[in-house]
Amino acid sequence: MNRLLDENQRRLLKIKNVMARKRVEFHRQEWFRYKKLGDAWRKPRGKHSKLREHLARRPPVVDAGFRSPSAVRGMHPSGYYEVLIHNVNELESVDPRFQAVRIASSVGSRKRQEIIKRSEELNLKVLNGR
Repeated sequence: MNRLLDENQRRLLKIKNVMARKRVEFHRQEWFRYKKLGDAWRKPRGKHSKLREHLARRPPVVDAGFRSPSAVRGMHPSGYYEVLIHNVNELESVDPRFQAVRIASSVGSRKRQEIIKRSEELNLKVLNGR
């Protein structure tokens, strides 16, 4: 972790990372029965739904208790906030103290090399530099 965080932020970031590792996958009700449903989460809304009523021996339901602490929500595990970059000009607006660069997947190898070179000059952390 390169970024300077205060004691509380460092503690909350550790909690966030532990919670992320422990967090279960939430599946849609009866996702295993019908392939067409997929397993993307949908809130159970049925009148007699056992999953909605949180009955025993049912998979976990999305709940506020699974969220990460609000002070570090959206933060990369390294302690930086991610900024998606598509070209070299966008690097100028990035603050190296709080933000790290993630190069967009649509960027080709030549432009990627230019972005990496310029970010080193600006002392920016690149999260997917390869």
